[in-house]
Amino acid sequence: MSIRVLVVEDDAVAAEAHAAYIERTSGFTLSGVAQSFQDAVRLLGEHEIDLVLLDLHLPDGSGLDLLRQLRATAYPCDVIAVTSARDLEIVRRAVSQGIAAYVLKPFTYSMLESKLRQYASFRAEVERDAGAVSQEDVDTMLGMLHSTQGPSALPKGLSSETLDDVRGALTQAEGMTATEVAELIGSSRVTARRYLEHLADDGVLERRTRFGGAGRPHVEYVVKGDQSG
Repeated sequence: MSIRVLVVEDDAVAAEAHAAYIERTSGFTLSGVAQSFQDAVRLLGEHEIDLVLLDLHLPDGSGLDLLRQLRATAYPCDVIAVTSARDLEIVRRAVSQGIAAYVLKPFTYSMLESKLRQYASFRAEVERDAGAVSQEDVDTMLGMLHSTQGPSALPKGLSSETLDDVRGALTQAEGMTATEVAELIGSSRVTARRYLEHLADDGVLERRTRFGGAGRPHVEYVVKGDQSG
């Protein structure tokens, strides 16, 4: 089932961009756009929302106050803070109220898409393992939600930006070869293959053999958990 998203953003241009990002990401559906605190409250009352992309600076209230209200009323949705607020105290308060992620403006589509994918993986794991869980299960699920791909976590010569681009490319089809990914992100096949192999070694992707057509079989990379095809 598609994840229903409400974008809460007071800047009209940014709101339009964030809405377009959601509509462009498979597995997510845009349920509405609110440009104020009151608009957000109204839309949350009118629609069933799974995820809120929440700006913390609103013209008629604080995004933190909206987050607090959601928690107080036990509204069943998660929140990703999308904001320019860099004050450590604001970050701490947002984290203490259970945000799923904190994305600083300005950001690229690939940066947000990476966070959305982490969130989608977390939801899928929670729904699949409904019921009693072990400590290992909890650690795995939280790791999905809060994992990072910082430069220090990558092998020498790989960048987090290009890695995000590769992840984004992999949403375009059920399985892709290094050549196909390279064409989408504008890199060489060798470069794309390095990133794909890194993700496969980390257990994010699995390798499959693609047959058909002239020439030898090709290795394609599929996001783990995708059992289609």
